[in-house]
Amino acid sequence: MSQAVTYESNNNIALITINRPERLNAINEEVEVGLANAWRKFNQSNDRVAVLTGAGDKAFSVGKDLEYKAFPEFRRFVPGCDIEVRKPIVAAVSGWCIGGAITLVQMADLCVASETAKFTYPEAKLGFAGGLIAGLVSRIPHKVAMELMLLGEEISAERAYQVGLVNKLTPPGEHLKGALIYAERLAKNAPLVLEMLKTFGIRTLPKSPMEEASFALREVDLIKDSSDRLEGLDSFSSKRQPQYKGK
Repeated sequence: MSQAVTYESNNNIALITINRPERLNAINEEVEVGLANAWRKFNQSNDRVAVLTGAGDKAFSVGKDLEYKAFPEFRRFVPGCDIEVRKPIVAAVSGWCIGGAITLVQMADLCVASETAKFTYPEAKLGFAGGLIAGLVSRIPHKVAMELMLLGEEISAERAYQVGLVNKLTPPGEHLKGALIYAERLAKNAPLVLEMLKTFGIRTLPKSPMEEASFALREVDLIKDSSDRLEGLDSFSSKRQPQYKGK
């Protein structure tokens, strides 16, 4: 793991933290790589549930770091896109949750937020967007999602709770404690049942174009990164019969 994203494991609970409080947990290349690695580590671990949060109380994340000039591919590190995550994820939000950071919350299974949390998606005002946010339409009421996406104005924690983006509100500073209470309950439940119900639930949700694209690209990447692909190329250039292993 990197310093920009930390991973702590305790009692079958993974605590994944975006750790750039000096930049309000803005997402740069190090965060992108760190989150992708964290989800892979979570998938391979004995941890049964993950809590995703941001360091400090000022921001869960303010989205893309504007000093990071590259255009981030959120599908690479948002769970459930390029990286399938079958185990439950609880988001713990305090302060600002801006732009692409909202996609991390929308793809989590549960969300606990401080009463002072604020959500906004200003990309229409800034002139860029990745499109993954469109999946919010299948998770909260359509017109509220459009309000958030098209107007780019702030939505309070109370409003986010009322429309179903947030499951539970806590007093300031207690969002992580609240998320860990959920996580402790989840960790005691049957893992296979949790994974099955999460998977079925995700398959039931209508998918945005970017989500559909990420699912297709996930399968393409499996081929691209496989040893069979290298074996196929090597056998062709060596004029021999390939020995595929399905890996």
